[in-house]
Amino acid sequence: MSDILVEAVKGAAAHPRPEGIKFAYGTAGFRDKATILDSVMYRMGLLAALRSKAKKATVAAMITASHNPEPDNGVKLVDPMGEMLEAAWEKHATDLANAKDEDIGSALQRIIDAVDIDISLPADVFVARDTRPSGPPLTQALLDGLKVMGSTFTDFGILTTPQLHYLVRCHNSKGAYGEPTEDGYYKKLAEAFLKLREGGTKKKYVPDVILDGANGVGALKTRKLQAHLNDTLKITVCNDGSSGKLNEKCGADFVKVQQMPPAGMDIQPGQRCVSFDGDADRVVFFYLNKDGVFNLLDGDKISTLIAGYLGELVSASGLQLNIGVVQTAYANGSSTRYLEDVMKVPVSCAKTGVKHLHHKALEFDVGVYFEANGHGTVLFSDQAEQKIKAASQDDSLECSRREAATRLTLMMDLINQTVGDAISDFLVVETILSTRDWAADDWNMQYRDLPSRLLKIKVKDRTAVQTTDAERCATAPAGLQEAINKLVAKYQQGRSFVRPSGTEDVVRVFAEADTQANADVLAHEVSVQVYQLAGGVGDQPQPPSTS
Repeated sequence: MSDILVEAVKGAAAHPRPEGIKFAYGTAGFRDKATILDSVMYRMGLLAALRSKAKKATVAAMITASHNPEPDNGVKLVDPMGEMLEAAWEKHATDLANAKDEDIGSALQRIIDAVDIDISLPADVFVARDTRPSGPPLTQALLDGLKVMGSTFTDFGILTTPQLHYLVRCHNSKGAYGEPTEDGYYKKLAEAFLKLREGGTKKKYVPDVILDGANGVGALKTRKLQAHLNDTLKITVCNDGSSGKLNEKCGADFVKVQQMPPAGMDIQPGQRCVSFDGDADRVVFFYLNKDGVFNLLDGDKISTLIAGYLGELVSASGLQLNIGVVQTAYANGSSTRYLEDVMKVPVSCAKTGVKHLHHKALEFDVGVYFEANGHGTVLFSDQAEQKIKAASQDDSLECSRREAATRLTLMMDLINQTVGDAISDFLVVETILSTRDWAADDWNMQYRDLPSRLLKIKVKDRTAVQTTDAERCATAPAGLQEAINKLVAKYQQGRSFVRPSGTEDVVRVFAEADTQANADVLAHEVSVQVYQLAGGVGDQPQPPSTS
């Protein structure tokens, strides 16, 4: 065993693995109670160094638990171009996190052998964290792992998750993607935003928005961004972390799930509001209508808004580029129909999880992907970027085509293509609303969401339920899909699917229909079938209350 691996084993003594706990690296990395993550952080320092050696480039480690409660924390690794960690390495991360302290050396050696890593190569890792109180000691544990491996590192302190993704891509692209500093991030977004801002008087669009910062890092960084926006957009920051707890009764996840405004905000009817999650990679908008009724503008609404605008620019530019939208099965059926039937934009369905949407979006020249929870972005293929930039500088093109290509170029700068970015997505939406001269109500009226209901049913073994067709069709247990089909046929605009949870022994049931009552009953009827056919535990699901 090499000297480095011997030192890695010695270093583990200061970061012992807790007994009886099984860790798993999922789409969001590791997430758990902060009090049990010290050993995981140390080992992810070791693994990040190995990943850097394997890729011969700088990688990153983000310490966050996103929309989870404040006592939780987590860590995820970021690849050289700002992508999520390669799927094959998720197993390496899980194996290393669960190895006995004395077996760390052999666990590392297995990874080195499997990937054929030259351990003598240099390593470099960018590190950042969100605002959780547990962040500093967990960061130190990760840095201990990096030091043992002889890796250089830059600790950026508190950043949003998307900012760290941006920085690592800028660094590895030698500045081609932007200036690899936090200030460079604000400058790139603000410069594009200000150039896209059209003059003239607006009748409906008001450049004034109230931000729910989830008492997290997004509030801090939005305040820094404001200094670069030259008063073109007034942002009133609420839930800025000065009093409330992170994600407690606030944040994008709370607003989306509870379908209500967050605590800590005084909202007047018609005021446009935006909500970030704890690490600012999700965003949703909302407002109260003239009757004081809450209206949510979620990832589906954001996706249709952006796809429609980019589609118009592509058409106006005369460029032959195929634009498409990627959704999951959870996307509202009305949004899918609106995109396909009204906007004539192709829609693809991917399995739940950002990495699946991201991968599918790469199939288009311009791929727009959002989960309903507000996590998403736009990807431009290399060929599309080249065509757009060339057209924006082609003096032989008529003025209107060149102008459309120029706006597309600026949109590429405003969009953070590495990962879903609440701040970037927020500015993109504001740009489009301003251009269209729309209030929130105008945006919301593009289409009416179908009512839906999401339930979860406890089962003995979640693997009893198997799915295909991007989780829209159940292949096991026998008879389940046939039963769902019969139930769905009873309701106008009915749709339902089931999928096993990725983390717990429950099966998630989604249903939508023409009315909320029908969606509720359909979800219940499907959940009973899941309970009976897929090994439900506890009491059988009870019908929805009619009161």
